Amino acid sequence: MAENFDIAIIGSGPGGYVAAIRAAQLGMKTVVIEKADLGGICLNWGCIPTKALLRCSEINHLLQNADQFGFTISGIKFDLQKIVERSRKVASQLSSGISHLLKKNKVTVIKGHGKLAGKGKIIVEQDNNKTEILAKHIIISTGARARVLPGFEPDGKFIYTYKEAMIPKELPKKLLVVGSGAIGIEFASFYNNLGSEVIVIETMDKILSTEDDEISSLAKKSFESQGIKIYTGTKIQSAVKNKDTVTVTIDIKGKIEKIELDAIIMAVGIEANTENLGLEHTTVKIDKGHIVTNEWLETNEKNIYAIGDVAGAPWLAHKASHEGVVCVEKIAGSKDVHPICKTKIPGCIYSMPQIASVGLTEKQALEKGYKIKVGRFPFIGNGKAVAMGETEGLIKTIFDEKTGELLGAHMIGVEVTEMIQGFVIAKNLEATELDLMHSIFPHPTLSEMMHESVLNAFGRAIHF
Repeated sequence: MAENFDIAIIGSGPGGYVAAIRAAQLGMKTVVIEKADLGGICLNWGCIPTKALLRCSEINHLLQNADQFGFTISGIKFDLQKIVERSRKVASQLSSGISHLLKKNKVTVIKGHGKLAGKGKIIVEQDNNKTEILAKHIIISTGARARVLPGFEPDGKFIYTYKEAMIPKELPKKLLVVGSGAIGIEFASFYNNLGSEVIVIETMDKILSTEDDEISSLAKKSFESQGIKIYTGTKIQSAVKNKDTVTVTIDIKGKIEKIELDAIIMAVGIEANTENLGLEHTTVKIDKGHIVTNEWLETNEKNIYAIGDVAGAPWLAHKASHEGVVCVEKIAGSKDVHPICKTKIPGCIYSMPQIASVGLTEKQALEKGYKIKVGRFPFIGNGKAVAMGETEGLIKTIFDEKTGELLGAHMIGVEVTEMIQGFVIAKNLEATELDLMHSIFPHPTLSEMMHESVLNAFGRAIHF
């Protein structure tokens, strides 16, 4: 006999499990359906384990440059398999944590593939067994997978997606990364810091295409100074697998070159997981591969919702989590619920140096007709950064000259992913330049640069 629920959620990623917990807090009987590991791609094969890998590569970089801090270290070695093993343990630990949180909140978890099977009905299949679920509301949170180009299918030996790139059996001596978005750049940074010769190619005319042009340019310069070769306006044409290497043909702005490599990481975007969900029997609309929703995450089919990567850009875990909360609070009839403003969603890249941003870029602000004031403050002018030996970086702020509204903030440098939340809060509170100027920032901290950047936009910087 089918069990009845108030809310059924297909997928337990950062959107799904957060939606489930919030629904349970609001008194709704909730079930989560998951065919793989709890936590989804982000926790098991994305956000979290990649940061564990990047932490190891950063430590290797520090050890290799210990003489700058007065230490003499010789015979530095690392065990790649132990690095990978640590990353997997971190993912496993946190996946277990999600299980505990769902159990604590009395959320039912059913393992298997969930598929819509009529109004308010889901069939869950696993090991040839079928379970029928009935729910008043159904939230689709099935995420996305790596986009695969024909002829460049992952094989685990020569061609990787992010998943294969996280569990290498040996360190490639020479590596090509195709795509310079967050995933591509993070892997380029990881492998470069462990000693691989890394080449990055990008079809567009700049790397990190969604970032402010100035920040993108500084990032490119920094990565190249670390030894990463970067080619923009470049396409990959073919890959020929040899016995122990792979030969790729690339088109660099009309110039054809062949490169022999040990491996290729394909980081050319994602595709939403909308297949085999039973959507063809609903009025749910798909546009450019993603489920179309309104500001409350409602699809065209009554009582069916979509959150996270499956519902479109930006493809960020924290966006998915917040959508989950907004979605269930709206379902529950909460009065204090607001749709997401995408210009207030921060983006973070955990390369070395880190990159973080929120709001409009300088170019976007000008295109929207704003008359702007731009503030900048370099890391080299900050005492804490100098003491840390981390003087490479910039904090950039963009304001509406007329109202003083903070339009955007863009950062590159050590730990900027931890600082960006200050500007996110400022935007959410609709703070003006005066609110930020009158805020007292602690000394000595990296966060002082945020204050100085604001001051600089209005000709009042003290240390620059």
